[in-house]
Parts: sequence; C-alpha cells; structure tokens
Amino acid sequence: MNISYAGIEALKRREGVVSTMYRDTAGLPTIGVGHLLTKDELTSGKLALSVDWHQGLTDAQIDELLRRDLDAAETAVATGVRVRLSSQQFDTLVSFAFNVGVTAFRHSTLVRLLNAGDYAAVPAQLRRWIYSAGQVDPILVKRREDEARQWASV
Repeated sequence: MNISYAGIEALKRREGVVSTMYRDTAGLPTIGVGHLLTKDELTSGKLALSVDWHQGLTDAQIDELLRRDLDAAETAVATGVRVRLSSQQFDTLVSFAFNVGVTAFRHSTLVRLLNAGDYAAVPAQLRRWIYSAGQVDPILVKRREDEARQWASV
C-alpha cells in the first residue's frame, strides 16, 4: 500500500514545503518537506538526487525527495502494522512515522495497541507525541490533532 494523493497533500500541509534549508523546531537542518539533511548532505551540499541544495530546490525536486523519503515510512507501516487499515488510516500512520521516525514508530505503544486490534487507542496515542527537545511543541500538538482527525474520518 502507498500513501494516497490526499495523504501526501495532508503531509505537505503539516510539514510545510520549503525550497531552501531551514532549521526545524528542534533546530535540525531541513529542506523540502521535512527532509532532515544528513551530515554527508551538509558537507557535500548534494542530496541523494545529486542536486546541490544550496541554491534551493524546484517543486519537482521537492516532490522527488519527498517520494524517496516516504518509502521508509510506508515500509514501516506496511511491515509493522499487522491489522487491516483503510487508506486514510494508512495515510495517518505514514504521516506519523514520517514525523517521528521509523524506529520510534515501530517500537511505539501505538503500534503495539493497534496490532492487538485496539483501533480506538490510536488518537490518544498520537496525542502523546507532542514533545520537541523535551518541551511541548504547539506545532506538534496541532499536527497530532490533525492526524487524529484524519484517523477518525474513516
């Protein structure tokens, strides 16, 4: 299963789309749609797309980078969740995994409860992930509420 067009658009709205490097709320160098620049990318100035990010990215480059970045989140959801998901539920979990990282997603209580068949627990579990650098982040609070709404819209 892949994230839907509507899911990608919701993810872009939550993450923002920025063509030049910026610091996210945790202070990490980021570009495009939530792409954290690696040490190699910072040092070389080149993304995996063989594109120099210093001058900014085109819309097409941003979309290609997002597509590559989404692969890991989609795989984490597809392999980590053992219960049936609707498209909207899959989209919600991909957005969440994309944001918190696949390792955190795979080891989360959310996945454990969902795999036990507790679909109703997901919104409350999403709402637990609102911290950045040890502090409640209002942006994450808003994002998790949006993801919880998306989950419940099934």
